[in-house]
Amino acid sequence: MALSETVKTSLRDAQENLRNALAYSARTEKPFVSKHIADMLASIENVIDASEVIDKIEDRKDGDSGMFGTFFNGDLP
Repeated sequence: MALSETVKTSLRDAQENLRNALAYSARTEKPFVSKHIADMLASIENVIDASEVIDKIEDRKDGDSGMFGTFFNGDLP
């Protein structure tokens, strides 16, 4: 099941706030703080991206090569 638009919007809003925090922390905080804010940004992006990939795999029809080619057909090279 795909992320709902409400969840995606909330995650994108969180990213925007974290980007602002990262901009401020880069000027005033220790690098440790900026690194962890950047990690949070990357984690949110990974959640969104992984959800989309999982949906594509789950919605794949038997025998459909799609964008993955024959990778999931069980055929070994």
